[in-house]
Amino acid sequence: MSSPPVERVYVALGSNVGDRAAHLAFARERLGALPDTRLVAASQVEETAALGPVPQGRFLNQMVLLETSLPPRELLLGLLELERERGRDRGERWGPRTLDLDIVRYGDWVVSEPGLTVPHPELPNRDFWRREVAELEALSPARA
Repeated sequence: MSSPPVERVYVALGSNVGDRAAHLAFARERLGALPDTRLVAASQVEETAALGPVPQGRFLNQMVLLETSLPPRELLLGLLELERERGRDRGERWGPRTLDLDIVRYGDWVVSEPGLTVPHPELPNRDFWRREVAELEALSPARA
């Protein structure tokens, strides 16, 4: 039996509540410890204004590149569990968050399921995500 293919996955990290840098550090450490997953690279951390209609503090943002054989839905469940471990409250859409983890790209996959859209629909609207993806692509070009 062959093992599932390994995909290159870009995951966005964000935090604007509590010790933002510690939340991002936790996420980097734990993402690389997910089953069948390896943290390949991490972008620089950026501070950005919050997006959306809810007044709130500034975010620390970062993008990481993972290699994983977890299917997209299973990876998403792992991300949601990490958010919960850091006290994420999903009460208010676009509200403040201790930790926000989003699958931005999952290889060349296109996924449209309830609660999971890949590539992330906000990618074209977030300059900082595109900068961070480009930084990671320069650090770790795809292997042929």
